[in-house]
Amino acid sequence: MHLKAFVAVAAAQLATAQELMRFGCSQLTIDRIDPLVNPGSLPSAHMHQVIGGNSFNASMTPGSLDPSTAATCTSCTYSEDFSNYWTANIYFKARNGSFKRVPQVANLGLGVQAGMTVYYIRGYQASAKVNAFKPGFRMLVGDPSNRVAAKVPSGLCFRCESNMQQSPFGGAPCTGADTKNFPKSTCGGGWRVTVTFPSCWDGKNLDTPDHKSHISYPSSGTFESGGACPSTHPVKIPQIMYEIMFDTREFNNKADWPADGSQPFYWSQGDNTGYGIHGDYLFGWKGDALQKAMDTKCAGDNCKALQRQADAKAIACTKSQSAREDIGTSKWLTSLPGQAGMAPM
Repeated sequence: MHLKAFVAVAAAQLATAQELMRFGCSQLTIDRIDPLVNPGSLPSAHMHQVIGGNSFNASMTPGSLDPSTAATCTSCTYSEDFSNYWTANIYFKARNGSFKRVPQVANLGLGVQAGMTVYYIRGYQASAKVNAFKPGFRMLVGDPSNRVAAKVPSGLCFRCESNMQQSPFGGAPCTGADTKNFPKSTCGGGWRVTVTFPSCWDGKNLDTPDHKSHISYPSSGTFESGGACPSTHPVKIPQIMYEIMFDTREFNNKADWPADGSQPFYWSQGDNTGYGIHGDYLFGWKGDALQKAMDTKCAGDNCKALQRQADAKAIACTKSQSAREDIGTSKWLTSLPGQAGMAPM
């Protein structure tokens, strides 16, 4: 069987076994705005790559903007999903001190461009009720200012040799040789970056000042392996996971790396440890579509309970920058966007 076909079949089987939706979202925009951490700021502190509905903007005040009605398109293949998902970008710093953005590619078996692969995981508790998020729900996992390995949640990690090359092919996220820090050597197939959110909710707050206190991982285990929710956060919600495929291959020439051989990659907030890995989520599914998906145990990227648009329509949904600046795609930059004059952290 052709590798791409094999990957698609394997992913579909995994989705069925674990009761999870796995679908592609093309790149909506790369922009220096953040409606969670820096609401209303234009530009925000650092650059992000964003997928989902095109209503994404710097404010997105809960109660005044409903993405499911404000957006006119979504870069995700499920056409009822106008949510927004975003992470920081990754940049390569050459030996001469200039920066260039590391490009992204889609997972094998998915027909989108760049962007991310999104998972909504029900887990292995077949009888458990999984409650869809409520309008206005938002959350954040990880910390862009963190520089300590022990403070990185266990569901956030890097894998050297991503699905571009399938070497190695498998293993659960954040196991085996996966690391909490940036890979320290060249990777022939690029990187797979995993960001996994908590799956338990307090049942009251759609958000909290830190965007974290209203959510929790299960009492036992980070992933959906059957662990019960703690009494403080008793409501089971879908566990969201991002996979971002960064194509680092063009930066594998060690002659461009620092003379001492240290790794040369940076998150866009100025972190070159990797420990600042984080992800943001803002709910925007239309009507009761997500609840139907959970109740009918939708799997993969094609479910009868949901509407799926053509990959080309997802790819066509883009949004121009609000904070207009060069993002380092086609030319080298003298500093990270928004970080001029700041010492690397």
